[in-house]
Amino acid sequence: MGEAVLSLPIIDLSTEDRLSTAKRIRQACTEYGFFYLVHHGIDEELFKRVFDESNKFFALPLQEKMKVRRKNYRGYSEMYDEKLDPSLKSRGDLKESFYVGPSEDAKNCNLNQWPSEELLPSWRSTMESYYEKVLSAGKRLLSLVALALDLEEDFFEKVGAYPPMGFIRLLHYPGESTALNDEIYGASSHSDYGMITLLATDGVPGLQAYLPEKG
Repeated sequence: MGEAVLSLPIIDLSTEDRLSTAKRIRQACTEYGFFYLVHHGIDEELFKRVFDESNKFFALPLQEKMKVRRKNYRGYSEMYDEKLDPSLKSRGDLKESFYVGPSEDAKNCNLNQWPSEELLPSWRSTMESYYEKVLSAGKRLLSLVALALDLEEDFFEKVGAYPPMGFIRLLHYPGESTALNDEIYGASSHSDYGMITLLATDGVPGLQAYLPEKG
């Protein structure tokens, strides 16, 4: 038998009926752990620019990308550098990534790394704009999550969980490789860390979710 295709709930972030939306988020999280988010305030033109700039960076020679190799959870991670499932015997996951974090940390230091402006003049401004938009959408979503947990809307702000230490992770999966075997994945099995993950895709399928059988 083939794998079942799920119809995930759709959450409208612009709705005025916040209590009803919060109930839908609660149901989606308890039944699936996933949902689609619409009307989040990030326009398609910005999404396109982010994907275009991301593709330009990953197309650079490895030597150029390694100039901003990841440190302090910011910058570039090369192929096989990460292994989300440590139980695997493979050398690592078949992907590249780039991390962008808050502009300032607890010590007011800007730890982000940026590609050469000569090579990618619009890269930094695009990612900073996207980061701010995602942060705004995340704040609205977290207030609904608080309501879904029968808490006050500003609960996460009151306990110091907002603004969060949010990160953008740009990911590049190269696809088929002659070196592939049964224990190498683009991203091996894992559960995400942190409070919530917002995932934007370019329409290429590949994400799989494991849901334990009920009963």
